[in-house]
Amino acid sequence: MVTFEAIRDWGTFDPARQPFAWDEDEEARLRSMVREWVPPVLSGMDGWWQGEQWCASQIGALVRERYGTWAWGWNWCYRDGGPIGHWAGGATSVTTPDETAARVVAALLEWRAWLERTARRFAELAPPPDVPPEDRSWYLERACVRLVTYAMDSCADNAWRGQTSFVLGWFLTSTGLDPVEAGRAVERAIGGRFESWVVPKHTLIESVAEDLAVGLTGHTPYQDHREREELEHLHDRS
Repeated sequence: MVTFEAIRDWGTFDPARQPFAWDEDEEARLRSMVREWVPPVLSGMDGWWQGEQWCASQIGALVRERYGTWAWGWNWCYRDGGPIGHWAGGATSVTTPDETAARVVAALLEWRAWLERTARRFAELAPPPDVPPEDRSWYLERACVRLVTYAMDSCADNAWRGQTSFVLGWFLTSTGLDPVEAGRAVERAIGGRFESWVVPKHTLIESVAEDLAVGLTGHTPYQDHREREELEHLHDRS
């Protein structure tokens, strides 16, 4: 059972803490296991995809049991706010045994690759240890701006809000913040200001980022610091 507390903690997903052994033999085993769950006769629209949805739920449980909780998002489709493009739910992704197995493998590897990219992004944006609150505020504000954009680039225009909340919360827990406290900080900063079907203006993203930084440090981020110009450009290019 995957708990809400677990999926709010970056430690659950951090590739550095969650090993993943993958080779041709493991891929063949996973494909074989998936094929066993694909129904011989598909339900289709006439059966409201009942068989396909059942198959998808069984495969989801199989993947999480085999690889661990970090694999939770292997089927988090971009249409639902996730970064996955190789899996779009039982109705469209469950077809023949071989095709279904291939999609599961591709989606799992896509999820792992996205986690690894996210981990690198967190490492680039993390405040250095033991920085004073004023400097920490600046790092948090800059990180928030870039991570909101990162989440928006990973999913459909209408579904990016949920991923944004997760990514920001994960980033904060990666810096040592308690997951519950991180979730509350993100919720306070966003405060319903991001809307479905609406791409936020950069000024709104910056406002949310500043509120997040101030809420966590009690200090307003420094503005236009010359000594940080090179770091700004590095993050903007990433």
